[in-house]
Amino acid sequence: MIRSLFPATALLLLLAGCQSGPVQDVAADERQPEAAASETAPPELAPSEAERPPADFQAWLRDFRRQARAEGIGEATLARALDGLRYRPRVIELDRSQPEFVRPIWQYLDSAVSQARVSEGRARLAEHRETARRMEQRYEVPAEVVVAIWGIESNYGGNFGDFSTLEALATLAFDGRRRDFARGELLAALRILEAGDISPERMIGSWAGAMGHTQFIPSSFESYAVDGDGDGRRDIWGSIPDVMASTANYLARAGWQSGQPWGVEVRLPDGFDYAQTELTTQRSSREWAQQGVSRRGGGSLPDFAQAAVIAPAGAHGPAFLVGPNYRAILRYNNATSYALAVGTLSDRIAGREGVRAEWPRDVQPLSRSQVRELQQALNARGFDVGAPDGVMGPNTRRGLREFQRSIGVTPDGFATLSLLERLQRR
Repeated sequence: MIRSLFPATALLLLLAGCQSGPVQDVAADERQPEAAASETAPPELAPSEAERPPADFQAWLRDFRRQARAEGIGEATLARALDGLRYRPRVIELDRSQPEFVRPIWQYLDSAVSQARVSEGRARLAEHRETARRMEQRYEVPAEVVVAIWGIESNYGGNFGDFSTLEALATLAFDGRRRDFARGELLAALRILEAGDISPERMIGSWAGAMGHTQFIPSSFESYAVDGDGDGRRDIWGSIPDVMASTANYLARAGWQSGQPWGVEVRLPDGFDYAQTELTTQRSSREWAQQGVSRRGGGSLPDFAQAAVIAPAGAHGPAFLVGPNYRAILRYNNATSYALAVGTLSDRIAGREGVRAEWPRDVQPLSRSQVRELQQALNARGFDVGAPDGVMGPNTRRGLREFQRSIGVTPDGFATLSLLERLQRR
C-alpha cells in the first residue's frame, strides 16, 4: 500500500490495521504490511446483513459537504460523490481489528514471491514491454521493480479491492480511529474527481482508502500519479501506462538511485555483532566488508556509500545488505517483509536468483500477547524495554539481546517461544 513521502501519511498504516500497532517510533522492520487485496479480509457483508448506519452519519455528511464546498469543491462534484453515500460497518470492523497472530516473514514471502507470481510478473512485463521500457527511461526505475510492486499490491490488478473509496473514507472520517486523516483523504478524493481523472463509480480500492492497481491513497495520487498514456487523465484503475508511470514516479521521488540494486543477500562472519542489524546503523559497503560481511554466492558487495545489514530472522536465517533503493521501497510501505518481497520478486522476475539461505521454519515466533509477556518479563528481570505494547521494536530487541548475552546464546534479538519460556523460568 503506497504511503506519502512525508510523515503525515504514516497514519495510513494505522488506518489499515497493520499488524504492528499504532506507534510512530516503531522501527520499519517491525511493521507488517497490509496483505495484497487478493489476500485480505473476508468479503464485505451484504447490505441486508449490515447493521443500520448511525443516525448522525447523515448529519455528519451534511456538515462535511458544507466544509468541502467552503474548501472549493464544486456542487456538481459534491452531488456526484456524496448523494446516496453509504456508511459501511465492515470498514469499521476491519479498522478496529488487531490480529493476534502475525505471519512469520518466510510465510509472507512464500505467498508474495510464489512461483505463480513470478511467472505472472514475467508475463506481464513481456506484455507491456514497450510501456515498461519508456517508463524505465523516463524515471530510471527498473521495470521489474514496478511490476513487482504491482504484483504484491493487487496481484497484477486481479484484485485491488471492491470498496468505494468515497464510502470507505467517509466511514473512517466519521467513525474511524484516525478521523482527521481520513477526512483529509476524502477531500483529496473529491479533488481528484473534480479534476476529471476518474468517476466516483470507478474510484474503488481497499477498505482503508488505497486505490487502483498499485494502491495509492488519494493524497499520494494527487502528488505522484502521472498521465502515462497522454489522454489527459491519471487513471491507475484502467490504464497500465498510468499505473507504471505513477509507481515509477513515486519511487523516483522517494530517492531511487539509478544503476544500484535494492540490496544483496550476504553471509555474516562468526561473532558478528547483531546489535548492528538495525536500519539506523548505516555504514559503507567497504566498512561492512572490513567486518567480514561477504556476498552470498560470491562476488563483491554493491558499492553503497550508506548501507544497513538486516537479519529479519536472527542468526539462523538469511541476512541482507540493503542500500538507498531498499529505503525507497520502504517509503512505499514501511515494512521489512514488504520491501524484501518487492526486492526479491523483482529479482526473480528479471531472472536473477532469489533468497539462498534457509529460513528457520521450525522456529515458532511470538504472537502479540506473547510479545507483551516477553516485554513484561524482560522489564521484571531488569532489561528495560519500556511499556509493554506487544510490538517488537528496537528497545525490545535491545533488551532481548542483553538477556541472550546473559545466558550465553547469540544475541540476535530474534524473539522465539523457546526464549520466552526460558526467560519466564528464570
